Amino acid sequence: MIEIERKFLVNSNDFKTEAFTQNRISQGYLSSVPERTVRVRVKGNKGFLTIKGGSNESGLSRFEWEKEIPVDEATALLQLCEEGVIDKTRFEVKMGNHVFEIDEFYGENEGLIMAEIELNSETEAFEKPNWLGKEVTNDIRYYNSYLSKNPYKKW
Repeated sequence: MIEIERKFLVNSNDFKTEAFTQNRISQGYLSSVPERTVRVRVKGNKGFLTIKGGSNESGLSRFEWEKEIPVDEATALLQLCEEGVIDKTRFEVKMGNHVFEIDEFYGENEGLIMAEIELNSETEAFEKPNWLGKEVTNDIRYYNSYLSKNPYKKW
């Protein structure tokens, strides 16, 4: 239940031709405090409830608990969320032994494209595709919970 993740900006749309799947996502936050975010997500025709703890000292690891819930319940819970629902398309690209999740944002976050990779350890090596840009793992501005309140277009 510990998530080890690194985040990067994306410097081209080349990933779109490499993607093996894509899904539209709407997500909101019942709680967006950094020590414990509670997220509601509708991804395609599925719903999810996710709780994440605060990041460790390196910023790479944190507790994560996620359960699939009925999509109609997730849709209803989105109505209870704090202001600032995130709208994005997630593309998945296999690269070596890993899968990159690339999010293209819309609405107030349009223009932002970010890639995430989950690792088994903080020091695990991974193949870096040509479209992978600057690492932003430790920059809280790129957390979705932050983007929901402080959209990219207003930076």
